[in-house]
Amino acid sequence: MSIHVRPATPDDLPLIAVLIRELAEYEQMSDAVRFDEADMALHLFGPRPAAEALIGELDGTPQGYALCFTTFSTFEGRPGLWLEDLFVRPDARGGGLGKALLAAIAGLARARRCARLEWSVLDWNEPAIAFYRKLGAQALDGWTTMRLEGDVLSALGSRAIPGPRW
Repeated sequence: MSIHVRPATPDDLPLIAVLIRELAEYEQMSDAVRFDEADMALHLFGPRPAAEALIGELDGTPQGYALCFTTFSTFEGRPGLWLEDLFVRPDARGGGLGKALLAAIAGLARARRCARLEWSVLDWNEPAIAFYRKLGAQALDGWTTMRLEGDVLSALGSRAIPGPRW
C-alpha cells in the first residue's frame, strides 16, 4: 500500500468539506459544523491564508487530511503550529496514514523553526490518545481550553475600543 501526503489545493475544497463532516460525525459533533465553503476557500487558499491543509492518500485515493495554523509562543519567542484536525477514514486506519500526516505537519514545524506542535484531543477518544502517546506526545495537565463564539463573541467584540483596523 502506497502512502502519499500532499498540500491541499483549491480543487480539494469539496473533499476537505466531506472529510470535515466525517470527522465531526466520528466526534459526535455533526451539529457543530456550520462552515460556508466560500469562506473556507478564502481562509485556506486566499491572499492571506489563515490555515493550511494536507491531503493523505492511500494508493492514490484520498483517505484523510490534516489542517494546521501558526501560533506564537511568547515564552519561546518563536512560532508554533496548532494541529486543528487530523483525520483518517475508519476503513483506512492502521496503515500508517495518520502517522504520515502527523509527520508531515511536524516536518513543516521543523522547517519553519517552530518551538512546538500542539493540538487538542477529546478525552473520550482513547484510540487517538494512545496513537499520540505512541508517537511521543505528552498530555498537558493543568490547562483548560476556553472558547468564546457566536453571540457571546460578538457581544464582547462590540465593546472593543475603536482603534486601528488590522
